[in-house]
Amino acid sequence: MPVHPAPPMRVLPIHLRRLLPGMLGLALSAGAAASLANPAQAIDPPGAKAAQVYCFMRSNGNNHEVSWAAAYGVVKQTSGVFKPPPERAAVLITEAVVYNSASFPDCARYLGDIYSRRVNRGALGTPDGTGSPGAAAGAATPGAAMPYPR
Repeated sequence: MPVHPAPPMRVLPIHLRRLLPGMLGLALSAGAAASLANPAQAIDPPGAKAAQVYCFMRSNGNNHEVSWAAAYGVVKQTSGVFKPPPERAAVLITEAVVYNSASFPDCARYLGDIYSRRVNRGALGTPDGTGSPGAAAGAATPGAAMPYPR
């Protein structure tokens, strides 16, 4: 009995099975190359980028509100589908500054401004002279929403 060649539809899956590992490898290597094309984006998490923005703006004379708005915008832009709340963005910025203090040598002095508005008014700047009146001036009342600019 003569052997007939398989119909084209039966041959196609065999060829695809042979080509699929090579195509998959090519796709993976192309994806890796694309991520290396912009190494800063591949390495820097959103907190590091936001810390860089916040610290740069503060060290160049901008106030906390303007610098925070820009830094929080960076966190929201680079965080994907779910936007982190301001509390999480503050933690990301703080962690980036603390863990990379060599990259942000003068920024630690500005980190208090991110958190000073969360401090209980009764704990700082009390009438008996304890605490820091400067920090208490911007302190929120207990239970109030955090006054981060959005």
